[in-house]
Amino acid sequence: MFIMHAGQGHVCQLLRLQNKREPQISRAADEKVRAKKMEIGGGVIETWLKKHRLLYTGATKHPLILSIRDGTIDFSSFKRWLGQDYLFVREFVPFVASVLIKACKESDDSSDMEIILGGVASLNDEIAWFKKEASKWGVELSTIVPQKANQDYCRFLESLMRPEVDYTVAITAFWAIEAVYQESFAFCLEDGSRTSPELRETCQRWGNDGFGQYCSSLQNIANRHLGKAPLDVVAKAEVVLLRVLELEVQFWNMSRG
Repeated sequence: MFIMHAGQGHVCQLLRLQNKREPQISRAADEKVRAKKMEIGGGVIETWLKKHRLLYTGATKHPLILSIRDGTIDFSSFKRWLGQDYLFVREFVPFVASVLIKACKESDDSSDMEIILGGVASLNDEIAWFKKEASKWGVELSTIVPQKANQDYCRFLESLMRPEVDYTVAITAFWAIEAVYQESFAFCLEDGSRTSPELRETCQRWGNDGFGQYCSSLQNIANRHLGKAPLDVVAKAEVVLLRVLELEVQFWNMSRG
């Protein structure tokens, strides 16, 4: 028969207490780290935008955008962008659909699905707009071949559609892609801009207040999930944000020629 001495019982009791405390200590430490991800008046994304301000500005105030704003753009660059972005949007549709599916499976808030679904629905109108603009500018969409920057971006979207990619990472990428266009084209509509009349409709499409509110909703979703995600997932999402900004700059460079 095994007899436990008083000292042994005391040790076991201490071990049990320690085991109970360790998860609490771990959670407390995790909360402290998580708190560092947030800044007063903002969330994880706001912190990242300050941290990576130069790269974000490079994507949203690229020389191509500046040339639209000051009215000096070469229209051949705009037509190149028009054709390439049409191809990109067609590849963007399945990506957004994959984000919607992830939201249905992984989000704890049904409003996520409703907001993303609105984005999916708007893409049909966007493709129709590209076709209309292409006809107006004499761009034959059926003959457009995706350039390397476009191919790289589309491959990146495909990588985010894999089932193992966390919803938090995917929604961060979705927000970033939309936000770059919103801020870029809104900049071309601000007071003091000399955007040509021919391009104001394009700028209005992504620079309008309604699209800005939509991007804010996506940002809120991403912030909410980043705020409670494991640190490794947050790190992956930050890498994805940086990759989106790099690819946006490459896409503008390609369009500029």
